[in-house]
Amino acid sequence: MAARRGPFGRCLMHAGRKPLPPGQFEYPSFDRFGLGHFAGRFPHNPDNVELSIGGDVRRAVILGAELETLPRVEQISDFHCVTTWSYRGVRWRGVRFSDFYHRLVVPLAQPLDGATFVVFRAQDGYACCMRLCDLLADDVLLADGIGDGGLGIEHGAPLRLVAPAHYGYKNVKHLAAIEFWKDRRNYRFPFPYPDLMDHPRGRVAFEERARYVPAWLIRIVYRALMPGARRKMRKALEHYRDGL
Repeated sequence: MAARRGPFGRCLMHAGRKPLPPGQFEYPSFDRFGLGHFAGRFPHNPDNVELSIGGDVRRAVILGAELETLPRVEQISDFHCVTTWSYRGVRWRGVRFSDFYHRLVVPLAQPLDGATFVVFRAQDGYACCMRLCDLLADDVLLADGIGDGGLGIEHGAPLRLVAPAHYGYKNVKHLAAIEFWKDRRNYRFPFPYPDLMDHPRGRVAFEERARYVPAWLIRIVYRALMPGARRKMRKALEHYRDGL
């Protein structure tokens, strides 16, 4: 990954243009997208960053302004949805998760040994998990901006996870809480969706789209459902904006 200095001296990382991963096609726009059950759910506090840190930790804490002490970065990376569409060259702004973890979580919350199963919970009720070893990669961010502006409702305000090497459903939007656990006992993929939809790692390069089901079959199913999901998301967003 190439790195250069961006505006205001911030480090700007650029993944460069690569061939699309297996089973993906390029989509022309980057719209609000997600599971249909969450189409009409929106964050209750999209303007203020407030993260509850808990789980197998010695001290549960709430972090907000503390994130402003971390180095800012900008990053250009491709976004890959598990439903087979990709959008290239998204410019994200935020802080590295590795800095957040080592500089804030470790000293303030003090995760217990072995608490490497990380659950992200969103203001809209969505949740997903990742392994700590994957989250500590240099290109994993807690982002609060996209392009030249804020995330907006479409892309996860006030704060979201950006993990380019993992499918979009792992990149949780509207973050409200992050939990560090020793195992999966306190986590389930959001009801009513089955756990098989949630691969333990969800790595794009390995086409880890789901558990137990072959990737080629998941591609067919998701691609067939994608147009309807887009329409549902678009209508829900229009309704939300009409109510503002």
